[in-house]
Amino acid sequence: MNWKLILQLSLFGLFMGLGTVYFIPSTVEPICWLAIFIVCAYLIAKNVSEKFFLHGFFVSLVNCVWITASHILLFSTYSAAHQKEMGMIAQSSMATHPRVMMLITGPIVGVVSGLILGLFAMVASKIISKKAA
Repeated sequence: MNWKLILQLSLFGLFMGLGTVYFIPSTVEPICWLAIFIVCAYLIAKNVSEKFFLHGFFVSLVNCVWITASHILLFSTYSAAHQKEMGMIAQSSMATHPRVMMLITGPIVGVVSGLILGLFAMVASKIISKKAA
């Protein structure tokens, strides 16, 4: 496992964690993530010779740590700019504990996005190897 690459690529998660708190609206966030996943998949395929899926999966797990920490630590700023998300939390059984809700859902989102980025990395490895041959 190339842990240096995983940590470097996870800096996208730190950027997105802080960016979604301060200046990236929820409507633009999915487009940003798609671009990040494509770039990460390409860089994983280009710099790793095996375990492409696991590299993508671990990048997303580290991403979820950055993002969850950013959202919890900067909760008042995040909640002021994300009323729709706060409305969804308010309707849940954890309405009185939104930070705990974020702490629970963050890793779940990390695992799901890890599966997606892992698949992106596997596909990218097949495409890049075909072009090289």
